[in-house]
Amino acid sequence: MTSPRTLVFDLDGTLIDTAPDLIGALNHVLDREGIAPVPLAKARNMIGAGARKLIERGLELEDRTMGVDDIDRLMKAFVAYYAEHIADESRPFEGLEAALDTLEAQGFHFAVCTNKLEWLSRLLLDKLSLSKRFAAICGADTFGVAKPDPVILQQTLARAGRPLSGAIMVGDAGPDVGVARRAGIPVIGVEFGYTDVPIAELKPDRLIGHFRELPAAVNSLIGTTIAS
Repeated sequence: MTSPRTLVFDLDGTLIDTAPDLIGALNHVLDREGIAPVPLAKARNMIGAGARKLIERGLELEDRTMGVDDIDRLMKAFVAYYAEHIADESRPFEGLEAALDTLEAQGFHFAVCTNKLEWLSRLLLDKLSLSKRFAAICGADTFGVAKPDPVILQQTLARAGRPLSGAIMVGDAGPDVGVARRAGIPVIGVEFGYTDVPIAELKPDRLIGHFRELPAAVNSLIGTTIAS
């Protein structure tokens, strides 16, 4: 490899299995409205488009609709509760840190580009002692745009001090594949995340089912689709 490169990771469903705490916060606000809780297994694929969409999807399951003001009220309650319980059960996916160690030894840099709010993303990674591994941690509120808008990815790399050239996106869902395609970089899909459309159907450049497979996937991309 002629120069260090950058992996840009999605957060929820890619780096961290956050579903238990996100759905816990969703069920907290639904319970306040007298709405039955959503089972974790059913709700996992509702995650990925941000807290507001998660709440709206939770309401839709019970054929409930609310106006903007009521959704805003639920959002405030959701965020407050979630911040207090953000790492109760959320954990890195198996093999993450070993994969990062391997790639770091090869000269890779890392960043996070998520549709989660930046301060919540930092809080979660701080509590899991992972923040120091990423040159930048950027959310949907950081630049005022969300994935798949390529600006969020471009600006995340700029904040990390890394060029777009040579970067690879790693994610679990449509917004991750979309942002990579729009920015003109390769994307690796993870099969263990949260998506209502199977990640294989979105045709990422590489697909992995465990983080132990990430270094090989990255290096195969460098060898075939990224010019040195």
